[in-house]
Amino acid sequence: MRGWWQDLTDLVLPAECGGCGRSRTVLCPECRAVLGGAVPSRVRPVPEPFGLPVVHAAARYADAVRAALLAHKERGALALAAPLGTALAGAVRAGLREACAGGGAGRFGRAGAPVLLVPVPSARGAVRARGHDPARRIALAAAGELRRAGMPARVLAVLRQRRAVADQSGLNSRQRLDNLAGALAVAPGGARLLAGGPVVLVDDLMTTGASLAEAARAVRAALAEGGSVYGGTPAEADAYGRVAVEFGAHGDSTTAVYTAGSRENTGEQRAGSTKGVVRRAGEKPGIMGAGRAGDLMCAAVVAATPDSFEINRN
Repeated sequence: MRGWWQDLTDLVLPAECGGCGRSRTVLCPECRAVLGGAVPSRVRPVPEPFGLPVVHAAARYADAVRAALLAHKERGALALAAPLGTALAGAVRAGLREACAGGGAGRFGRAGAPVLLVPVPSARGAVRARGHDPARRIALAAAGELRRAGMPARVLAVLRQRRAVADQSGLNSRQRLDNLAGALAVAPGGARLLAGGPVVLVDDLMTTGASLAEAARAVRAALAEGGSVYGGTPAEADAYGRVAVEFGAHGDSTTAVYTAGSRENTGEQRAGSTKGVVRRAGEKPGIMGAGRAGDLMCAAVVAATPDSFEINRN
């Protein structure tokens, strides 16, 4: 566990650049340009996990960007949260612009509604070992950057891990999906808070997309149990305990079905499963417009693996 004096020393006298190691600077101009100089892009992993919302990333996870993220996460270089948060804020803005352009203006463009940044939580053991939650810290920095630019924003750390998960390092895409299936839940009372504005899931890094897909499932389930995303009355369950909720704007409607009850019958299916999901004819797999510009929830990350940027070449 880091002491407070170590954190203060890092803030006042940074030992080296988090990207290249240059002495006495948090992030040198060259590395800062790599992190925040590119236009945030939409990214999509291959294979794409079921239910993944539209994701935008500020930079490719390589070289100086990779070094900076690891320095912040694993070595406690807390001063890096500010430039990383600035980069994340750019990805958030890009995601919101696309959401509004794709038919989500009714929710994403609601006057006065704050942007709700929902960080993907780290495992409790990892937080204890690191002394901080990297995604939450960067989300707070991003919210501050958005507010300074005139966009109301707040961080809602409402996601909780409801069961232990294995270390993700060394797991492939399918194994990560299996490892995280049903692992997250929204804290009691969180659904009411999530209905207060556009939801943007945020994380420092996307590799396979498994964490973001699981976070999206948990948020959608909580909103379904609490009523529509527009603050309506709770939906009624059918004879099978399933809850059907209509989402959409400007006639672009999607039906999602969630199952109530314990983990064994909550519809927390393996990736790619279509059991318990109702879709309109002609729609691609996914719920609540998942993975489309018209979704009522999007995601943003500081960095994503280089191959996930290939979507932009199509």
